[in-house]
Amino acid sequence: MSFENQNKIQVSNDEILVSIITCTYNRANYLNKCIDSILAQTNNQWELIIVDDGSNDNTFNIVNNYIQKYPNIRYVKHKNLKLAFSRNVGLLLATGKYITFLDSDDTYKINHIQSRLDYMKKNSLVDLIYGGVYLNETVFVTDYYNPNNLIEVNECVLGSTFFGKNKVFKELGGFENLNYGEDTEFLERASKTFKIHKISHPQTYIYTRAIDSISLKKEAEKN
Repeated sequence: MSFENQNKIQVSNDEILVSIITCTYNRANYLNKCIDSILAQTNNQWELIIVDDGSNDNTFNIVNNYIQKYPNIRYVKHKNLKLAFSRNVGLLLATGKYITFLDSDDTYKINHIQSRLDYMKKNSLVDLIYGGVYLNETVFVTDYYNPNNLIEVNECVLGSTFFGKNKVFKELGGFENLNYGEDTEFLERASKTFKIHKISHPQTYIYTRAIDSISLKKEAEKN
């Protein structure tokens, strides 16, 4: 479904269930596909907060086409301060009952948001879930606990798949600014206070590697 062919989505603040935070840095070539996958969701009770971490490419021109048409898409830009800070900016702006993320080079399957809401409804005592990643290749990333090793993405904590109650992120004060592994560190803190589930299915978060992704760089270093 292309941006041009979609109807304008009108969502009031009272109807927003999910705040989606997309942090981006020089990902203009991926943004249309990323944002379109959100617009295509079967559940439209969301807001999208795009946090631009100091891009110097065509990012604003791409995003501006959307924010002019969709009132539930917001955009903020600051100087390059890395992922953790950018996520925390998004958390400050989030108004939804639930908060989740989408990396700007990734996409959702059309039922992603609804599937997560269904899970949380059926498991009302759970505060945060993560996982459910779709991969069309085997992807390795650095092991947080043993940085000299690589592990498959599905074995690690992928923070972009976090889907949790607003209070989880707000009460913990967001993410720590680490060189690597801020997702795992956040999960460790969260697990001391909140109930967390890792899910395997449905695999509705589509993980894509940009040509300059960290995982590709790490694999190149190993070879």
